[in-house]
Amino acid sequence: MAQQPKEVDPQQLVFKDDGAIPNNTLPLLFYREAFAPDTTDLASFIEQRFGENDWTGSWRAGVYPFAHYHSTTHEVLGVFSGSATLRLGGAQGTTLEVHPGDVIVIPAGVGHQNLRSSADFSVVGAYPGGRQWDLLRGLPGERPQADRNIAAVPLPDNDPLYGSDGPLKRVWKSR
Repeated sequence: MAQQPKEVDPQQLVFKDDGAIPNNTLPLLFYREAFAPDTTDLASFIEQRFGENDWTGSWRAGVYPFAHYHSTTHEVLGVFSGSATLRLGGAQGTTLEVHPGDVIVIPAGVGHQNLRSSADFSVVGAYPGGRQWDLLRGLPGERPQADRNIAAVPLPDNDPLYGSDGPLKRVWKSR
């Protein structure tokens, strides 16, 4: 079992529907330095922690350089290498600088995009209960089906870092 990541109070970001990217009333959760960046084999450590909390179907890669969102699932990204500037919430959203050890929980419907990154930038991505994801880009014709999909996505049983008592459960349940 991987050691418990240090307790980090996540920054909460809420984005309004911008007409193309639906976003969500649930806040995106940004856990800065949830994992020690110098952890040996940080990618495996992150994967194991996510898996212990039933965020599965994991993969390792970067983040697409175009705005996109998922209407069928929430997503968690754990940075294990390099750095990047991500735009979150669509064209009118905000940018975040991310580094190894940072974790972002992205509610279904929230836009995300890699604006620029170091050559070695990589994340572990996963989904609650290993849910299947889709890839939408805010193009005409995606909605209203995307809106119906987003509304039907259940709240996860666990925070990907801290399990059933983690901040995600408290914050998202209050919404």
